Amino acid sequence: MKAYAHVQKITALHVILFFLTLLSTIVAGMFQKGISPIKSPERFYEGLPFALTLLTILLAHELGHYISSVKHNTHATLPYFIPAPSIFGTFGAFIKMKSPIQTRTALLDIGASGPVIGFIFSVAASIIGLMGSKIVEISGNQGLILGDSILFTFMSKLILGTPPAGHDIMLNSVAFAGWIGLFITSLNLLPVGQLDGGHIAYAVTDIGHKWSSRVVVVVLFCMGILYWEGWLMWAFLMVVLKLHHPPVYFSDIPLDPSRKKVAFLSLLIFIVTFMPTPFIIND
Repeated sequence: MKAYAHVQKITALHVILFFLTLLSTIVAGMFQKGISPIKSPERFYEGLPFALTLLTILLAHELGHYISSVKHNTHATLPYFIPAPSIFGTFGAFIKMKSPIQTRTALLDIGASGPVIGFIFSVAASIIGLMGSKIVEISGNQGLILGDSILFTFMSKLILGTPPAGHDIMLNSVAFAGWIGLFITSLNLLPVGQLDGGHIAYAVTDIGHKWSSRVVVVVLFCMGILYWEGWLMWAFLMVVLKLHHPPVYFSDIPLDPSRKKVAFLSLLIFIVTFMPTPFIIND
């Protein structure tokens, strides 16, 4: 009978961080609707659709990692949420590995499960949100404009059609949370370092991971100059966090051939969710 890793308990820190993140995402959702949480705190419920949708996506992503870790007898913490004073209201969530990952197959399963499950929830949120969004006339001072991925563009046109000249799609809070989920998915699937995409790349080939990490950092740097300055920060962050990947415990055991389909699926998800210019700010 196979032994599974001990299921971790929820700690006070988990609970505190979750409720702080719930609060910060509610505030972010209120600001998106032009509501001041200081002047009109009684309208907090209007920030709930955004907050609950985004937290559900993040939770699904991290539980995907956690359940795969338990399945492969790898000790990992339950998800820690990170509150943040931003338009998202959070810097995401993470789990921490507390024991070595045994095989390449386990590494790929743990790395891919989060993005794949988070992707499914993000697509569902985007579809539901787009059905409640509308096409509006563009004003002269729009401020923040969101970029589009291949997938989000396809879903937008399928559900709302192509906006006429001088018009654009105004996303509701659920659609915006779905957009964020897809954006986070693409960031996590970058095949570099110890991101989820890095885990997948290393599981397939450690030499390939070494070169993909270097190439991605160079590409991000170039994209930071040509498209969006935020990629410069990501390139710097990847270098600071180091590009290498620790070996799995039984590195000589080859990857289960069936997992190559999962690796290909992850690559496809990355391609259709990636956005060269996620944000455009009009002065």
